[in-house]
Amino acid sequence: MEQHASWLTHLVNRYLGQFALELLSALHITPNHREMPIPEHVVMSMVVLVLGTVLALALRSRLSADRPGGMQQVAEMLITNPLGFGIRDLLDENAGHGGRRFIAFTGGISVFILLANLLGVVPLFSSPTGEKSVPLGCALLTFVYFNYQGVRHHGAIRYLLTFAGSPKKLADWLLVILLFPVEIISTTARVLSLTVRLWANIFASDLIYTLFLSLLLSPVLWAQSKSIALAVILGVFPALIPLIFIALHIFVSVIQSYVFTVLPSIYLGMATAEEH
Repeated sequence: MEQHASWLTHLVNRYLGQFALELLSALHITPNHREMPIPEHVVMSMVVLVLGTVLALALRSRLSADRPGGMQQVAEMLITNPLGFGIRDLLDENAGHGGRRFIAFTGGISVFILLANLLGVVPLFSSPTGEKSVPLGCALLTFVYFNYQGVRHHGAIRYLLTFAGSPKKLADWLLVILLFPVEIISTTARVLSLTVRLWANIFASDLIYTLFLSLLLSPVLWAQSKSIALAVILGVFPALIPLIFIALHIFVSVIQSYVFTVLPSIYLGMATAEEH
């Protein structure tokens, strides 16, 4: 379900909409809404990319080994921390010490998802991960990347044989016809698993927040016709209760970013694992 268009989406389409229409026409793609060819989740994704780039450049300019600032300390906690759930920690645990070469990709997609999830907390913005095509794109990138690393590590033939249990004996080869399609389906299903898990949680979080806010506003609108004092009293609830759902959304955002770090690190570890 496409999110309600924000003021920024309207502004972007006002100035870039015609260019987007011409580009889509050249690609023989028909947009769902010609008056707004650049959808909300695309605009919000671009906001996340710009925000992430600005934060990275600001952090790079302030790096210090002697006097690390607050931003640097937060970034270092994302990479490694005493609790062991930093990006490097998870790669070390699931992909071995050689897994540190995957930090750039795993960290990049993890931070993108974290910022994208948290963007919905900011007034007048929305989480692009609440639209299923964005989690699908992240899942497809992860799928292509860990399979590429598997092929790069083992070679194409040896990597394909890992889906059949790396057969050596005649009895092993007899099981190939059974194991190979099962493993291929299981591996491909990871795209669906990553997509649905992220999209469903963020979509549900946004939906619950919107639903409860509308339910809380209804009594206030009714009370306005009866008494101003009653409306003020009831107005406390829609002013304070949403804070609980904002905290819940932040919690879900962090957890889903963590999951999208753990699972790719596991997949990379499995794709590059040596036989024992």
